[in-house]
Amino acid sequence: MSTPEGQEFIDCLGGFGIFNVGHRNPVVVSAVENQLAKQPLHSQELLDPLRAMLAKTLAALTPGKLKYSFFCNSGTESVEAAIKLAKAYQSPRGKFTFIATSGAFHGKSLGALSATAKSTFRKPFMPLLPGFRHVPFGDINAMRTMLSECKKTGDDVAAVILEPIQGEGGVILPPTGYLPAVRKLCDEFGALLILDEVQTGMGRTGKMFACEHENVQPDILCLAKALGGGVMPIGATVATEEVFSVLFDNPFLHTTTFGGNPLACAAALATINVLLTQNLPAQAAQKRRYAAGRFPPAGAGVSGLVNEVRGKGMLMAIEFVDNEIGYDFASEMFRQRVLVAGTLNNAKTIRIEPPLTLTLEQCEQVLKAARKALAALRVSVEEA
Repeated sequence: MSTPEGQEFIDCLGGFGIFNVGHRNPVVVSAVENQLAKQPLHSQELLDPLRAMLAKTLAALTPGKLKYSFFCNSGTESVEAAIKLAKAYQSPRGKFTFIATSGAFHGKSLGALSATAKSTFRKPFMPLLPGFRHVPFGDINAMRTMLSECKKTGDDVAAVILEPIQGEGGVILPPTGYLPAVRKLCDEFGALLILDEVQTGMGRTGKMFACEHENVQPDILCLAKALGGGVMPIGATVATEEVFSVLFDNPFLHTTTFGGNPLACAAALATINVLLTQNLPAQAAQKRRYAAGRFPPAGAGVSGLVNEVRGKGMLMAIEFVDNEIGYDFASEMFRQRVLVAGTLNNAKTIRIEPPLTLTLEQCEQVLKAARKALAALRVSVEEA
């Protein structure tokens, strides 16, 4: 990235995870420009081959029995569609309750906000949708207890909605085995599993989808952000045939004017092509290993500043002891021409979420800047 004055920055924020294939990737830009010359928006009444092609591609790409896609324009729209789809499927079965997790971020439209777990975003819009419960993220016993108690009281659970890794919560990784255990509980209690991979999807964590690290297959998968290649906004709600079939009789139950438009679908198809042909998910895993071997863990000269360094693939975070030090670190990195920022639900955690196309040379520049920033903070704290 460069400013009008010619200052160059390394982007380690990545638009909160939209630039997985880099800024203005020529393959994606060219696909959108070519489509723009043909038909920018769809007619609504006629079949759109690009939308069909993208749906078929996602059916082949996504894990398990995921097959049908609803296209929209953003992550929060993708989650809204997932909630409505789960309701339509489970309402005839007498199941209306949703379980989300503490620290979760699923969006800020009304349904998605009901699953989001930050009071700052929720309070002004109370009451939100009824029937949403929250349990601690990563605590399988709490999840089991909530499912059991809901069943005992007749508030049977329609769906559990989770991020495989909490992005805005501070890049929080659950314990190994947590997601498979949640999948098993959902099967036991007849609840759907909705995985929100808006931020973790499209290669970010070292696999095309984060749930693939433990071979977890959701009933509904939410995608957005990087799906459009950093060029066009697009979201997708991908579901199994069994779940999606509730819309077959009346597909007009949930629609959107611009969802799945030709420009967005062209961008998404080109993005998937780049991710696969350049093997970017594997590159994300490789670069994570490179960075992990060169960045000091908590306690290695950063005692009193850093609680933890964590992440998976190219979704990484440094958690500081308090918000102020986190802000100071982000400012110091900016002075060194590296763009980072805090997470929405956890301000003391600075995320490092660069494009997956980041070179090893650029990776080394970022690590060098981070070490310098920590050294400057350490001096500042000692002098205070």
